[in-house]
Amino acid sequence: MSGERPLLEVENLRVSYRTAKGPVHAVRGVSFSLGREKLGIVGESGSGKSQTGRAILGLTAGAEVTADTLRFDGIDLGHASQRTWRAVRGSRISMIMQDPKYSLNPVMTVGAQLVEAARLKKGLGRQAARAAAIAMLEAVRIDEPERVFAAYPHELSGGMGQRAMIAMMLIPDPDVLIADEPTSALDVTIQLQVLAIMDRLVEARGMGLILISHDLELVATFCDRVLVMYAGQVVETLDAARLGEAQHPYTRGLLACLPRVDNRGSPLPVMRRDPAWLQPL
Repeated sequence: MSGERPLLEVENLRVSYRTAKGPVHAVRGVSFSLGREKLGIVGESGSGKSQTGRAILGLTAGAEVTADTLRFDGIDLGHASQRTWRAVRGSRISMIMQDPKYSLNPVMTVGAQLVEAARLKKGLGRQAARAAAIAMLEAVRIDEPERVFAAYPHELSGGMGQRAMIAMMLIPDPDVLIADEPTSALDVTIQLQVLAIMDRLVEARGMGLILISHDLELVATFCDRVLVMYAGQVVETLDAARLGEAQHPYTRGLLACLPRVDNRGSPLPVMRRDPAWLQPL
């Protein structure tokens, strides 16, 4: 981050839900900062990755969210008014969900949704918004932007739908993009294409990116830094290029469980967890 003020500062973030059996602590004291870089958050399902991303955007319905610091570009999100949230959410911080089938409106064409985003978030007129939408579809490497503009979400393949979703989130020119398992529903070839598009756009626009994933190898090759989460806590932070040198037994266990071509026929190791890994609440 070379001495610049971080875009996003998170200190002691906690997310909990009340249940009949007592509180469930989904996020337990997470702290990190984000500059104009690519930060990966990895861990098993239920480790608190997605809850962390949603809490940053104020999207954890029914949860109690607290933080000592939750600040975006000098704005205190922990005490932000609804007016401030409307100015930030979707405009300056955008979030890509993992499956476009559940994120795109099924009864509106892709173009109508892109135009709506451009008009609401950038204040463009109808013609300017349409031009911006077509340009963004071209930016995410869609070969026939006019056809996709006129299509409904169910008429697109998974990879095409995810590109359309990325286009919608990037139309407002956000400073921070949170991508929650953006390629998990895609095959390997399309995954690489989508990641290459995101990489190029993030670099060109000087954005900060939080990539939430369970895929350690993907994060190691795509991101600059990695946070490893276990049971709602960050247990290790390191440069992505040095992920293979991780020291925490949980991270080492995750790496050991990755399938390898040269290990064909042998059973994968089983993750062994230690209650001592958890910090006190």
